[in-house]
Amino acid sequence: MRTMIRRFAAVTVAAAAATVMAAGTAGADGTGTTENYNCPRGYACIYPENQSPPVSPSHKYQRYGAHNLVNQYGMHAVINNQYGGMGATVRLCTGYGGTGDCSIVITPQVGIYVNLTPINSIVLDRP
Repeated sequence: MRTMIRRFAAVTVAAAAATVMAAGTAGADGTGTTENYNCPRGYACIYPENQSPPVSPSHKYQRYGAHNLVNQYGMHAVINNQYGGMGATVRLCTGYGGTGDCSIVITPQVGIYVNLTPINSIVLDRP
């Protein structure tokens, strides 16, 4: 079994530093593992505030489309454990229902630490 890990990198998002997290492992068939930081395959997950490293998600999303966030403040890990190509992205938006500034985009098999205080919805996009 080969292991593919994306390097940690720092990015600036809306005046907050977000850190790209490790990507996970790929199986011999190249399909990837079933879970990444306890986030099931095909899901996007949000972890409790200041949980580092991310261990147990507090919110899991599998259905495509917009999902409103409630009472999510401070720094959280957000992992996109979707599959299906580069189009299976997660967008974090300042407005409810996937509106407002949605410039924070998380590609498949990537996670970031981000300040969710200004974020009011998460959008799962299909490829």
